[in-house]
Amino acid sequence: MPQAAPLPSLFLSPLGDSAVVLQFGEEINLAIHARILAVTHLLELQPFRGLVDFVPAFTTLTVYYDPWELSQQGTVDAYSEVVRHLEILVEQAAVAAVVPSRVVEIPVVYGGTFGPDLQEVAEYAGLSTGEVIRIHSQGSYQVYMIGFAPGFPYLGGMDARIAAPRKAKPRGSIPAGSVGIAGAQTGVYSISTPGGWQLIGRTPLRLFDPSRQEPSLLQAGDKVRFVPITEAEYLSGKEARAWG
Repeated sequence: MPQAAPLPSLFLSPLGDSAVVLQFGEEINLAIHARILAVTHLLELQPFRGLVDFVPAFTTLTVYYDPWELSQQGTVDAYSEVVRHLEILVEQAAVAAVVPSRVVEIPVVYGGTFGPDLQEVAEYAGLSTGEVIRIHSQGSYQVYMIGFAPGFPYLGGMDARIAAPRKAKPRGSIPAGSVGIAGAQTGVYSISTPGGWQLIGRTPLRLFDPSRQEPSLLQAGDKVRFVPITEAEYLSGKEARAWG
């Protein structure tokens, strides 16, 4: 039985005087993503003195801290102290149990005024619009990170058959909830913003709501499934209430 390739070495480096970057590798893959999630989970469970925030990304985890608090009012070196804490967590994460992924279903009405570029994506792929919808909605997508805009998920796992280039001329405003394709990526616009993705549908869900205790509907580590709904279901708001 072939052995799994060894994971790349971890590198820690300062980012200014109040953050440290943990570099887990150079490639976007599930193994590196799992390591980042494991350390993130332990940071949530075991926050150290002076911890301010942490931001997981494709291959890195950036940890922000209060240098004055962490240095115990200047009695110890803050950077050395944060590195010490993080190295302990990395060791613990290497043997920690895998945290189950949360599966989030996102209802989507495809095509029409809600997905004005569905036909263009289908023509580029040499498929029918129905085939694009079927392929897109049958996929299982990994949330690697949240970024670009508040609550915007970077998803991995889209079928290469429906990949399509960005628009030659970006739109000045894209409605929140729009589901798009750009290259080999798919994603959901969490707020209204300019953008150049090919729009194939829209969800009634609010991916970002600052009034919620957790403003972002999705978090790194979640898995997403897109569920086709009708235009009538979208307009009635029934799906938005059912899914939150």
